[in-house]
Amino acid sequence: MQVINDLLDYNKLKIYQDTDMFNFSLDSVLLPNFITIPLKTENILDIGTGNGPIPLILTTKTAAKITGVEIQSEVADLAQKSVKLNNLQNQITIINEDINILKDELPINHFDIITCNPPYFKVNKESKLNKSDYKTIARHEITLNINDLCAIAKRLLKNDGILGIVHRPERLTDILIAMRENNIEPKKIRFVAPKKATNANTVLIEGVLNGKKGLTVLPTLISHKANGEYTEEIKQYFKVE
Repeated sequence: MQVINDLLDYNKLKIYQDTDMFNFSLDSVLLPNFITIPLKTENILDIGTGNGPIPLILTTKTAAKITGVEIQSEVADLAQKSVKLNNLQNQITIINEDINILKDELPINHFDIITCNPPYFKVNKESKLNKSDYKTIARHEITLNINDLCAIAKRLLKNDGILGIVHRPERLTDILIAMRENNIEPKKIRFVAPKKATNANTVLIEGVLNGKKGLTVLPTLISHKANGEYTEEIKQYFKVE
């Protein structure tokens, strides 16, 4: 069932969601608040945009044109409805297509920033795939893997363009190797832990195409207090400057 929810406190933005699918998660809030957005930014691409939370949040931070690409038609439809609902058609374009095909149609060296909250799990013979196509594609590297993503970013980013990824810490080595193999230099990493004294369960990575060597590891971000509430830093992400 389709419902309309508040997109947190983001300038009273609304978002269409489907109760039979995933709702957007904290990952979709973390990434647009982590990524560097230079003032000169003109074009941003969000790969695997889902129902559009990252493009919507990015509109509170930049006037750049934002393109969201989503392979699943039902999910892309939710994103398109959210764009119209918030009257953001002049800034956000949603494309329902497989990025592996669309990459050959999009202009080369065009985007200043690419963001992606990709599928987290590799597919192998032990993989327990969900019967829901939406959840399977969202969780597992069926249509897009880390190597594909970095190769696509190399093709579509401008020189010194930025790739931002939110993922799981156990895949960090794979991500760093894939970035380096595609001339994307890892520049900034931040781990996210659910509470103090717990292991990180999320990692944010930013790389620059043809960037100089030099990696900064930021202090770990704690997402929740002991009582389950969001920490003050996370709460600040929900407030528009």
